Amino acid sequence: MEHSFSRENLLKIHVALPQDHGSWVFLFSPMLIGIFAGQNWTGATFFLVLSAVAAFLIRQPVTVLIKALSGRRSSRDLPSAYFWSGLYSLFGLLGVLGLIWLGYAYILLLALPGLPVFAWHLTLVSRRAERRQIGVEIVGVGVLALAAPAAYWVGVGFPAYTGIGLWLLVWLQSAASIVYAYARLEQRVLKSLPDLPARLRMSRRARLYTTFNLVLVIGLALTGYVPVLLIAPYGLQWLETLYGSLIKPAVGLKPTRIGIRQLIVSSLFTLLFILGWLSPLQGRIP
Repeated sequence: MEHSFSRENLLKIHVALPQDHGSWVFLFSPMLIGIFAGQNWTGATFFLVLSAVAAFLIRQPVTVLIKALSGRRSSRDLPSAYFWSGLYSLFGLLGVLGLIWLGYAYILLLALPGLPVFAWHLTLVSRRAERRQIGVEIVGVGVLALAAPAAYWVGVGFPAYTGIGLWLLVWLQSAASIVYAYARLEQRVLKSLPDLPARLRMSRRARLYTTFNLVLVIGLALTGYVPVLLIAPYGLQWLETLYGSLIKPAVGLKPTRIGIRQLIVSSLFTLLFILGWLSPLQGRIP
């Protein structure tokens, strides 16, 4: 046991950091959108980022902990899982205390939906049933999207309704991204390019999600609820879905290549959303 608590056993990267590297964008995209939409970086913003990142990171060591205790992983990962879980808990607590100290305790209400979702995930892990749970992932990115209203409220100084609108817009994009990623992963195992009816069938759900998002944002822009240029990021995601579903399916591609392309598109979406939101061409969600 003495050797098990050595530095090498504690500082294991695969325990400390999420292995699904594309998941980072589902936290930082909403957070950056909220920060820029709020247009005001304060000390509370630092504590918010600290607590949000800690809450995001703790999922990995706690998942490893559950797997090790249930026999799915080696018990040699337990010291590292305990170490990183404790460290992230400490950082999260510091962030929460900082928000309370600066008068932003109401921000913590946005963390409440995350508790049952996290418990749901851990239950699936304990049952060896956490893989390819698209419903859990869509709900999960909805929780991560709450970083948008949290950052916005910190920026403007009060819980404005605009924050809820930002959350919905960001969650819709994240959910569409999850569904599209699953469609691409389904394509990669094909031996050859399927015919058009098969491609339409395989991409139906992804196309429905991105088309709904684009039509919704166009409607909001035409009625003056959001800036006109906000159409651009949702148009980009819609075009990417058409391209990847009908023109260039991911037949034979490695998951890493699919993930990198998704990351690039999501990063461009975030940039275009921020630029579109800050444009002076139209109003905002009231």
